[in-house]
Amino acid sequence: MRTIFLPLLLASAAATAQTAQVPAVSVDTLKTVTKTLSSDEYEGRAPTTPGETKTVAYIVERMKAAGLKPGNKGGWFQDVPMVETTAGNVSPVRFTGGKTPIELAYRTDMVLGTYRVVPKIEVTNSDMVFVGYGINAPERGWNDYAGIDVKGKTVVILVNDPDWRETGATGPFGGRAMTYYGRWTYKFEEAARQGAAAAIIVHDTEPAAYGWGVVQSSWTGPQLQQDTPGGHMDQSQVVGWIQNPAAQALFASAGQDLAKLSAAAAVKGFKAVPLGLKASVSFTNTIRRQASKNVVGILPGTSHADEYVLYSAHWDHLGRCDAVKGDDICNGAVDNASGVAGLIALAESAVKAGATPRSQVFLAVTAEESGLIGSKFYAENPIYPLAQTVGGVNMDGLNVVGKAKDFVLVGAGKSELEDLVKPLVAAQGRVIGIEPSPEKGSYYRSDHFSMARLGVPMLYGESGEDLVVGGSAAGHAASEDYVVNRYHKPQDEYDAAWNWDGALSDLAIYGGLGHLLATTDRWPNWYPTAEFRAIRDKSRAGK
Repeated sequence: MRTIFLPLLLASAAATAQTAQVPAVSVDTLKTVTKTLSSDEYEGRAPTTPGETKTVAYIVERMKAAGLKPGNKGGWFQDVPMVETTAGNVSPVRFTGGKTPIELAYRTDMVLGTYRVVPKIEVTNSDMVFVGYGINAPERGWNDYAGIDVKGKTVVILVNDPDWRETGATGPFGGRAMTYYGRWTYKFEEAARQGAAAAIIVHDTEPAAYGWGVVQSSWTGPQLQQDTPGGHMDQSQVVGWIQNPAAQALFASAGQDLAKLSAAAAVKGFKAVPLGLKASVSFTNTIRRQASKNVVGILPGTSHADEYVLYSAHWDHLGRCDAVKGDDICNGAVDNASGVAGLIALAESAVKAGATPRSQVFLAVTAEESGLIGSKFYAENPIYPLAQTVGGVNMDGLNVVGKAKDFVLVGAGKSELEDLVKPLVAAQGRVIGIEPSPEKGSYYRSDHFSMARLGVPMLYGESGEDLVVGGSAAGHAASEDYVVNRYHKPQDEYDAAWNWDGALSDLAIYGGLGHLLATTDRWPNWYPTAEFRAIRDKSRAGK
């Protein structure tokens, strides 16, 4: 194991700068853990499969070797109740009432599923309504459902926020940077609150932030969700996505122009448009219940052991997926075997540095790819009280393309953790960069969001695209290549030629921030304008 000591600039409670010696992470650990977890032997690490059994056993083995203690009352695991539904006998999706009947193929034209835990789903002759961006935001004076009753109907929705095309921060939803209203999860939640029988999102690569292949691989095959009382019967019967060309043809059959309606939907005051079409589809569900596992290790604190600093990464990926050139294992090397490797490497570093006043928790969560299920379950059933959790860092894909000149704060402008991390970035001779694709809404797409939405300040920061070698052009090309050719595909495999220098730099920042939080008495909060500030204030007041 290669160990280096890096000087990290730390701020005390009085914001006085001081220097501490913290062991650097091991590049050998990063390589070994990533290569192991993303090997075919682990079958893509799908929850509730034999691949999970191997994965969580290996993570425990590495946490033990690092020197952590079991993090859940003497045990390493937190059971997460899961229910798996697999659609079968999917009928073609039929649309009638237009100029010509339209029938769309499952998987290629549309993907459909359900959150409801029932053996059969059937929607017959459901009236269709275009509801624009499907947003109901009273505080912004915006309601795409105003004046229309969609109970029992099928709503068609655009992805992202109405102002996602804006280049700056102007617009009713803050411009280019996505809000939670733009996330597909919100779209389906709101449609269910409105009583829609079915909710279909029109896929568009740029505002969705990924191509149709990602949707197809993620939304077909076994689908996991948290198993809760009631079987999710408060959700719409059908949720899914439609390819943009198929949606254009569908709207044309209704005598409408999708592009014109989309432009109208971006303007405040838009009114939902009945399409005069009826939708029908049916499918069966194979239901399987089984618990998955979060893995929890802890380095107990000394004088303030009941205060906690959290590091997290998700261990799961997609398992067996749609084959590409005969390969049907989505190995998830970058996403997120590399993040778990970072978690283990930081644990090793923290143990070498020695116990700190506050406890440090290392959490590897399940089912991120199924909707942040493992982290959501932890946040709602915390082993360590959220009011006593100071803050933390989440890792979802490390930089394996080389050192960057910049460090990007994803979803910038949210919490005081950003102020604490800036000196650490400057100490490396780097600058805070601008998030290159804020329209992707990345802050709402990984496990830190589960903690954040319940008040815990969580940093999501990573290397930017301005690489030391090749500059922004090389960095952007590498990002695009990953999204187009590897993300959520079998091609996300370990490569011995990866350059880990950027990951080491980022992990030094994560470790430095964690060490600062663990050794001072600071309680960073959300900025007053952040959507999570009120719940944190309430949580801390009642601790």
